[in-house]
Amino acid sequence: MAQRTISIDEQITVGSLADKLMIPVTKLIGELMKSGIMATVNERIDFDTAQIIVGELGLDIELQKNQAEELTPSVTVNRKANQSGEPRPPVVAVMGHVDHGKTSLLDAIRDADTATAEAGGITQHISAYQISHNDRKVTFLDTPGHEAFAALREHGAFLTDVVVIVVAADDGIKPQTVEAIRFAKKAGVKIIVAINKMDKEGANPALVKQQLAEHDLMIEEWGGDIVVVEVSALAKTGIDKLLDMIFLVSDVEELKADVEVPASGIVIEAHLEKGRGPIAICLVDEGTLSKGSFIVAGNTYAKIRSLETTTNQSIDKALPSSPVIISGFKALPKFGDQFQVANNEKEARQLAEKAGLAGQSGPRKGDIGGGELIRMINQANEVTGYPVIIKADVQGSLTSVIDSIKALDTDEVAVRVVSSGVGSINENDIQLAKSSGAVIYGFNIQLATNIKRLASRDKVDVKMYSVIYELIDDVKAGLSALLAPDVVEKAKGTLVVKGIFKTTKTEVICGGEVSSGKLTAPSIALVYRKKDQIAEVEVTNLKKGPQDVKEVVEGEMCGVNIATTSKVELQEGDEIRFISRETIARSL
Repeated sequence: MAQRTISIDEQITVGSLADKLMIPVTKLIGELMKSGIMATVNERIDFDTAQIIVGELGLDIELQKNQAEELTPSVTVNRKANQSGEPRPPVVAVMGHVDHGKTSLLDAIRDADTATAEAGGITQHISAYQISHNDRKVTFLDTPGHEAFAALREHGAFLTDVVVIVVAADDGIKPQTVEAIRFAKKAGVKIIVAINKMDKEGANPALVKQQLAEHDLMIEEWGGDIVVVEVSALAKTGIDKLLDMIFLVSDVEELKADVEVPASGIVIEAHLEKGRGPIAICLVDEGTLSKGSFIVAGNTYAKIRSLETTTNQSIDKALPSSPVIISGFKALPKFGDQFQVANNEKEARQLAEKAGLAGQSGPRKGDIGGGELIRMINQANEVTGYPVIIKADVQGSLTSVIDSIKALDTDEVAVRVVSSGVGSINENDIQLAKSSGAVIYGFNIQLATNIKRLASRDKVDVKMYSVIYELIDDVKAGLSALLAPDVVEKAKGTLVVKGIFKTTKTEVICGGEVSSGKLTAPSIALVYRKKDQIAEVEVTNLKKGPQDVKEVVEGEMCGVNIATTSKVELQEGDEIRFISRETIARSL
C-alpha cells in the first residue's frame, strides 16, 4: 500500500490529529500516556510531536506541514512616549519585597484598606486602579510580592512608565527587591524608590541608600538619577511628595497616546464571575475603547457588554492608560493577551480563530512540544509523576501556581498537570481525579458542599488554599513522598570462614572466627571472596558450641546458619560481612 501524505498545521489538537490519521482518539491518547503524558482530546501538540507519535504508532503515513497563513500583525504594547497624540496619565507599577508595605502604601494613596483582606497579607493578583492628584490622573498597578508571582511582576514592569520600588526602612533590600530592580531595568522604565516604614523604630534610610548604590541605583543626592522619597504608609507621611515625584519623572518622558486610532491594550487579569461569565481587567494602551465595540484578545473575542472602572463605575468610553473591567467575552482571555478592536463580530471571530490555530506563532505554555515529548519518552520509565488538577479564581493566579509547582520537577519526580482551569471545582474535575489518581488543588476558590460530598464518596483528595506558598509546600511534600528513600548500610562485624559443614540449595552451615565488630542474628550478610562480593544472604542463627546465641564478639569462634535463595558454594577463607540496612526518607 502506498504511503499516505497528510497535511497538518504547526499546532493541532489531539482530537483533530486522530481524525486525520483515521484512528480512535483513545488510541492516540493511550500512545501519549505510554510516554508519560496525560493528554486530553483538546490538548494541542506541535508538528514535531505529531511526527513522533505517528512513528510510535507504526503508521504508514507521512506528515506534511501546512504553510502558515499571513495573520494580521498583533498589537504591540509600547509604553514609550509617542511623537503625536494627546497627553496620557502615567502608568505606575509598585513593586518590592513581601511585607515591605506596598499595598499599605497604595491604600494610603487611595485611602482604602485592601491589605487586611488579602490572604497572608500578600497581594495575590495585580490590582489596577486610577486616582486623581492635583487634577491629574495616575494609574497604579499593585504587583504581587511573593516570588511565586515573578511572572506577574515582570508583566507589571513591561506595562508601565514608572516603577516605584518599595523598601522597608527597617529591613533594607531583600531578594525580591533585587528581582524588582532587575525587571524595571530590563523594561527600561524610570525608577523611584519609596523608603517606607519611616515611622518605625530602627528605620535606617541611609543603609537603604547605600544598598541601592550597591545595586547600581545611584540616588540624586549622590549625583545619580534615582529619585528617593521617604514615606510612611501607616502615618500617611510623604504621600503627596511621592505623587509629585511620579508626575515630575513621567513629565520628562512627555507621555502621549493617539486617541483617534482603534483601541488596543493588554489583559492584566481574567476570571469567571457568577451571573456575568468571563470578566477581564484590561489596560488601554492607545485609542478610545467604547462600550459595544468588538475586541479580540488571544484566541477569544467579545462584544463589550459592560465597561467599568476598577471601582465598578459604569462608563461608555475609556482613554489610554485607563484600567477597565470588560464583560462579554466568549471565553476567558489569558493573562498577558494583547487586545485590539475589530470592525465587526465576523472579523473578531476570524482573528480569534486564526490566533488559536497559529498558537501565537509557537506552542503555548502547557501545550506539548516535540522536544518535550522526546524528553518525556526518555524519562517515562525513570520519572515518577505526581498528578494534580489545578483550579484557581483568576487566570493570572492559575499561571503562577502552575509555573511555581512545575519548577519543583526533578529528574526523579515531576508534577503532572492533568487538568487546570479558572473557576470552581466541579463534578468533571472529581471524575477526572478519580480516574487519573490526581490530587485536586483549589486556589482562592470555594468548595461547594455537594462537590465536597462527591469527593469524599469517591475518595478524591481535594486541598484548598488561599496563600500560594502553602499550596507549593503541599505539592513539594507530595513530590517528596514519591522520592525513593536513601538506603544506608552499616557494617556490624565480619566472620572469616574456617569450615563448611553443610551446603544445600537453600541453606549453608559453616563455622569461623569473628575478625572484627560484633555479629548478631537474625541479620543480613554479604559474602566476599577476596575483594569480590559473591552473594547476599540471611543469617538465621548463631551458635557457640551447642548453644544458640544472639551475638558473638571479635576474637570468638562460632557456627553460622545461612538461608539462601540460590546455592552458595562457600570456601574456607571467605568473609561473611554482617550489615544492617535502614531507609531514610528524602525531601526536595
